[in-house]
Amino acid sequence: MITKHSLNGRWQWRACGETEYREGIVPGSVLSDMLRLNLIEDPYWRCNEYAARELMAQDYCYRRTFVVDAAELHHDRAELVCEGLDTIADLRLNGHFVAHTDDMHRTYRFPVDKLLREGENEIEILFSSPLQFVREEDARNDIHYASTGCLRGNAALRKAHYMFGWDWGPQLPDAGIFRDIRLEYTDTARLEDVRIRQEHLEEGVRLVFQTRAALLTDGGYLVDACVTAPDGQTFAVRSAWGEPLSVLIPSPRLWWPNGLGEHPLYAVTVQLVDHAGTVQDTYACRVGLRTITVSTQPDQWGSEFAFVVNGVKIFAMGANYVPEDNLLPRVTPERSRRLIADCAAAHFNCLRIWGGGYYPDEALYDACDEYGILVWQDLMFACNVYALNDHFEENIVAETRDIARRLRHHASLALWCSNNEMEWLWADEPVRIRGHHPRYKADYLKIFELILPRALRECDDATFFWPSSPSSGGAYDAPNCPDRGDQHYWEVWHSGKPFTEYRTHHFRFCSEYGFQSFPHSKTLATFTLPEDRNIFSEVMESHQKNGMANSKIFTYISDYFLYPKDLDSVAYISQVLQLKAIQYGVEHWRRNRGRCMGSLYWQLNDCWPVASWASIDYFGRWKALHYGARHFYAPVTISACEEEELSPRISYWLHNDTLEPRQRRLEVTLLDTDFRVLWQTEGTFTAPPLSAVNCIQADFSPWLQPGSRNHLVARCRMYEGNRLLEERTTLFVKPKHFRYGTPVYNVSARETDDAFLFTVKSDRFCQYTELCFTDLDAVFSDNFFDITAPEGVTVSVPKAGLPAGVTADSLLRSLTVRSVADSYALPRE
Repeated sequence: MITKHSLNGRWQWRACGETEYREGIVPGSVLSDMLRLNLIEDPYWRCNEYAARELMAQDYCYRRTFVVDAAELHHDRAELVCEGLDTIADLRLNGHFVAHTDDMHRTYRFPVDKLLREGENEIEILFSSPLQFVREEDARNDIHYASTGCLRGNAALRKAHYMFGWDWGPQLPDAGIFRDIRLEYTDTARLEDVRIRQEHLEEGVRLVFQTRAALLTDGGYLVDACVTAPDGQTFAVRSAWGEPLSVLIPSPRLWWPNGLGEHPLYAVTVQLVDHAGTVQDTYACRVGLRTITVSTQPDQWGSEFAFVVNGVKIFAMGANYVPEDNLLPRVTPERSRRLIADCAAAHFNCLRIWGGGYYPDEALYDACDEYGILVWQDLMFACNVYALNDHFEENIVAETRDIARRLRHHASLALWCSNNEMEWLWADEPVRIRGHHPRYKADYLKIFELILPRALRECDDATFFWPSSPSSGGAYDAPNCPDRGDQHYWEVWHSGKPFTEYRTHHFRFCSEYGFQSFPHSKTLATFTLPEDRNIFSEVMESHQKNGMANSKIFTYISDYFLYPKDLDSVAYISQVLQLKAIQYGVEHWRRNRGRCMGSLYWQLNDCWPVASWASIDYFGRWKALHYGARHFYAPVTISACEEEELSPRISYWLHNDTLEPRQRRLEVTLLDTDFRVLWQTEGTFTAPPLSAVNCIQADFSPWLQPGSRNHLVARCRMYEGNRLLEERTTLFVKPKHFRYGTPVYNVSARETDDAFLFTVKSDRFCQYTELCFTDLDAVFSDNFFDITAPEGVTVSVPKAGLPAGVTADSLLRSLTVRSVADSYALPRE
């Protein structure tokens, strides 16, 4: 029988070289303990990052006492289990050395039977400076490359790379016990591994159980397996230890990604029982009954790259996830769950967990299971040059086995990927990586195409493996080739190419591309003083880690919009640009469904308040992009495609990424800024399952006389019956040349049982209308919308999550409204 003795809770800590101990909380970290005790200001405030970084040049000691009673000493085995040590640590128990660790991605189990004593015991963990380690490593090795904003030398340490900086994150390499730590006492036997395989048969789904146990005493053991269906029905079986064990589930409810069906989960319990009928150990998880792989079959364009779920090729829609915070104790299950709920609300069906961070807590994967979000899981290697040696190999194999065992039964797990951008880096050998010894290029192949795939297969041979991202299949064979594999595309943004450039590329699966924006002015205010609120101030530039990014934003603004009148307007317009950029790519690739089968934009979220590519900022505030994703990622939606930018000839498409045919009525209208209808056509169209259909080709040339292009709007609406579901508008000039005029808004509010409704009207056409509350945060049912008719637009805000006591009137008083026409200063008359 397993008995667990938690060592979480109150500890003591001190900086080495000091004598005074202070109270610490475990799980936690050095910086979070300092913050809690008001020893430092928040590292995210102004330029505090740099002083906080230097605190991590010191070593820190954590200790606590705990009591062991006589009964605990009589167990057959005692182990110290550490689920998360960050990172370089020496462990001592009652003054005796236990172990040295240097990999935050591993779960450690250390035998401590002979070190425990009855009564009071003391555990001490000395954390050596990660900052000092990487600085010394950089000085002594011959590796000169690290990713933008990242401290060199970090590749030698198995610590989340982003903690040493990135082009969207700070240099804050924290330390501490960031996950559970406990003692485990075992009597007679313990389950060491439970592996569940699925066999999808005509008569149902068979779950086959493979178990491994540490049997400390002789005797007959039994294994019980019980599967509980979502409706409560149970399927149970028992077998003798070592004998085959499986459960057949007839009439299974299949698990589907978001937008394609339900996401039912089956609860599984496996118990190891001794000859006396005593349960010695229990393993529990939830599984989704499904098949998932990736098809790379040859086709007329090269080779496809498509997720195949339950035999159906799906178009993957989502983004790239980065760690949710640099201070890990701030990442809570509630926060992760909210983030995944926000993904599902924007119709994501896939999320790539990027390889420069750390493996998230179980709460995130559980939420992906429940919301139907496929997980593309990178191993934690990114944008670095790695030197292979025996100790490094031992660490990376152990951590890979750990994470494979932890994640392999999640319904959402769809793909393992060795690393981020490293095959591409070595194959192209740009200037920044040239000059490295050839052994490092050889080490790359050994690590990522031999050692790690083998470690994964040992623990999970059911999940599709991909050698890198981007890749065409490995071995330096044209990674990032547009005709096969997955692609990263950064010509829009890094090279300054226009949004329309997306339409010249027909990628097979675009797993990274993006465009930056500033967060809302509310978020800017959380790290600035009023005097800092200039894009080029020291504080603002400190919260912009991508080199020339601010100038890029202004260059794109100058191409599309008039010069914003203040910082608040700069933030707003930058978000509109971000939405426009990503929408161009997504809609183009969805129109080419079959040739392209995936869009994962960079990036979903932030790890601190910053200007970045995220669609949801550090505080969970939706940017324009995330509201846009709610439309361009909708399973059934529409898109407009000009023959070329600003062309009068536009084709309108109906997209259907569901398993059923969808019939919709499309209405195409030409109107002016006063909502006058100049021309209109409509038709009812059916899109087959999993398709994109070109429905209407409109030519507006007869109405676009000289001088009229700057006040006419093409609008396409999609209806189901008489219910308006989607709308797209297209201008015939760039927004900076469009005659918006000065809008006059009329806003009303009313309350329903579970929501507040707001109707926003204007006396003229408005584009990218944003609603925001001045004194609270909320997610609207729609935002950054266009007003194209006198009746305006009605949106809702759920009551859940709003402060108690708010009313429609109080919310209305707090509501602000703006659109593009409000973002620039009008000339004085």
